[in-house]
Amino acid sequence: MRILRLLSRKEARVCSQIVDELPLAQSTVSEHLRILKEAGLVRCSPDGPRVGYCIDFDGLRRLKALVAII
Repeated sequence: MRILRLLSRKEARVCSQIVDELPLAQSTVSEHLRILKEAGLVRCSPDGPRVGYCIDFDGLRRLKALVAII
């Protein structure tokens, strides 16, 4: 949730920027980003050697609709 909140405040961020704002190891943040990407909640776009991450708003809307059903 904290990663999604961080991404909601800015268009895109690279992993190192997210790591700087969380009390987690880089490997942990990378794993969470991978899971969020697989869940369709985060998109990534390569920018040279770095990868930018941003919220996938379509995926977030789908999740919100599913949660509302429960």
